[in-house]
Amino acid sequence: MMGKDFTWAEEMNCAVTVCDKQGIIIYMNEKSRATFGKYGNLIGRNLFDCHSDESKAKILHMLATGQDNSYTISKEGKRKMIYQTPWRQDGQIAGMVKEKLTCKELIDKLVSETDALIKGAGFYV
Repeated sequence: MMGKDFTWAEEMNCAVTVCDKQGIIIYMNEKSRATFGKYGNLIGRNLFDCHSDESKAKILHMLATGQDNSYTISKEGKRKMIYQTPWRQDGQIAGMVKEKLTCKELIDKLVSETDALIKGAGFYV
């Protein structure tokens, strides 16, 4: 059962947070615990308590439809890519996995290229 075994994520080179279908955080790997350490132990807490209404709606949609979600953020001078995807148990959506990857060079290049394309099309960012 996936809810009991997260050894696959413990030593990943990114922050991994897992919640159940109700939004209760059931696992955080070492990097995730370090990332959110200032908030204390989040295991057993509801991730909806720390997300905006817009984010809550996206997560609920993802959990209802099985679609994934990805986006980038910039915090403390570091660009990060966030990838959220439902996880399944016995073929049914059982919750969500959120991976937070720091990949400054790649994201800086993608943002620069995207900005150039947008400006080249006559739009300004």
